[in-house]
Amino acid sequence: MRTWSPLLVLLVFAVLPYSTVSVPGIFDGPLNAPGTLQLLAICLVFGGLAAGYDLLFGRTGMLSFGHALYFAAGVYGTDILITKGGLPLWQAALLTLTGGTILAALLGAVALRTAGIAFAMVTLAFAQVGAILVARDFGGLTGGEEGLPLDVSGLPTMLVGVANTVNLYWLALVYLAVVVLVVHRVAGSPAGRVLAGLRDDERRIGVLGLDPYRFKLVAFTLSGGLAVGGGVIYCLLVGGASPHVTSSELTLSLLVMVVLGGPGTRWGPVLGGVLYMYLDHRLTAFGSSSAVDSLPGFLSGPLSQPLFVLGTVFILAVYFFPGGLAGLAGRLGPLRAALGVGRRRPD
Repeated sequence: MRTWSPLLVLLVFAVLPYSTVSVPGIFDGPLNAPGTLQLLAICLVFGGLAAGYDLLFGRTGMLSFGHALYFAAGVYGTDILITKGGLPLWQAALLTLTGGTILAALLGAVALRTAGIAFAMVTLAFAQVGAILVARDFGGLTGGEEGLPLDVSGLPTMLVGVANTVNLYWLALVYLAVVVLVVHRVAGSPAGRVLAGLRDDERRIGVLGLDPYRFKLVAFTLSGGLAVGGGVIYCLLVGGASPHVTSSELTLSLLVMVVLGGPGTRWGPVLGGVLYMYLDHRLTAFGSSSAVDSLPGFLSGPLSQPLFVLGTVFILAVYFFPGGLAGLAGRLGPLRAALGVGRRRPD
């Protein structure tokens, strides 16, 4: 079951759009409603982003504060090439993915000349430069603070319109599956064991005659390329680009997703990314609901702020489950054993 469970979960998510089941309190409509599918698609995209970021943070031990730059490159690159350049989707996506990966390699080659907090600050500086260029509408391409709506006339018909939200959902599911497959293959390869060694003791890797810089650059470039791919899908999902994708808050959100799920684990970052984005969207609606408005002021004020609730959930999760969601089963094991759950009864 452990071997086949990922394929089973993938199959369940693949056939989910055919279900008309309603889950009151969890989703506003049935599972196959366009709004539900779009929310699930966004959660899947950020689950993939968190898994790709974990390749850098959890598996290699590099803390980057500029990962949002490559996600934004995917979003804006796709939008600009389609809307301003008039290219078809497949050409725009291919050029964006190639250019964004090259950008990650070039900036990584510079940033990795430093280490520790200096590395984090350099990546943050690069991301801030990208955010400034977007906000100031560099070359009249980005739309500035208003963003850049996507010209859907250049997209395939199967990806346009509310009725085709299901196709975008499947596209997001494919992206998540590809990211998980790539990360797991890398983690299980000899190069992945070197990356784990860099996380634990970089000097020992150097003593063994291996070049830590080269392996870290490969991890940085691959992680950035996966983020670019997520930006391409996200641009199609939301129908354009907006400046918030360039903010450092997005990178911090990715960090929270990984820590919430469990850094360096197989499924933790994916679970953390999906849960974080679901809560982020649902808490916004919850904060403006009549149920919150009817509460006393000292409660309705904080509960109407999604970031306050998310921060509280994160603090509680880190305090009670320091290993993240992925380590929850192991921490509950002694409790289950004490309660006799799963124990065979004597004949």
